[in-house]
Amino acid sequence: MQTPSFDQLLEATCHFGHLKRKWNPAMAPYIFMERNGIHIIDLYKTQAKLEEACNALKNIAKSGKKVLFVATKKQAKQVVADRAGAVNMPYVIERWPGGMLTNFPTIRKAVKKMTSIDKMMKDGTFDNLSKREKLQVTRQRAKLEKNLGSIADLNRLPSALFVVDVMKEHIAVAEANRLGIPVFGMVDTNSDPSTVDFVIPANDDASKSIDLIMSTVCEAINEGLEERKVEKVDNKDAEEGEEGENKPRRARVRRNAAVKEVAAAAPVAEAPKAEAEPEASKAEAEPEAPKAE
Repeated sequence: MQTPSFDQLLEATCHFGHLKRKWNPAMAPYIFMERNGIHIIDLYKTQAKLEEACNALKNIAKSGKKVLFVATKKQAKQVVADRAGAVNMPYVIERWPGGMLTNFPTIRKAVKKMTSIDKMMKDGTFDNLSKREKLQVTRQRAKLEKNLGSIADLNRLPSALFVVDVMKEHIAVAEANRLGIPVFGMVDTNSDPSTVDFVIPANDDASKSIDLIMSTVCEAINEGLEERKVEKVDNKDAEEGEEGENKPRRARVRRNAAVKEVAAAAPVAEAPKAEAEPEASKAEAEPEAPKAE
């Protein structure tokens, strides 16, 4: 993973903040200066914070956990869908369903409903419905796919939340804070950074800026996933090696035990033969009786 340089951040217009009159005083540590009534973000701090966030996301991905990306604003929708989809992470780019985190079982029921409709279409049950029922089911399926299609594989609560606009997605951030889920976010000069655990101060309105930050974050996640695969292969090889070393030892122990058993049983088997030998010698010593003529 390579953190973007100062020039790359500058070219992507990550330094542009909001108007001075719209600023949030809590963002003062991340503001470099004010020019023509617009605040300018300190890109050196953006670099440092982005690297910190990427390392944390990499560790989360390496442990096999999921990161949920949230971006419902027009400029970020397609960028987030492409980048998050490439690393197989869930994302929300349409309306945020209220209670998606705090009322997760209900959301899972809606996803299961979508799965049951797909099953109906495959097994032929759908063809037996009337024309009106078919239309209703198709519309319901399309609506569920639009809102929940990207989180169909999310079987449990995500381990982290990545938000593009903290102000716009304040409900998602509030739910994550309530459940103790760490929040990563692109925070502009008009937002409150106190609700975000990993702040990335940057322009959250320009598609170039969003694309640069998202590409860096997803690259870090991809690295974590690759490292996880390598670790799995190494662990598997190590286990197979240990099994290979243990097998001959067990066989040798069993063989030794069998030899001991045979040796212990051998004298017992020979004892009857020793008793039978004197009887045979007695029979040979006695002369045969003369046959009567």
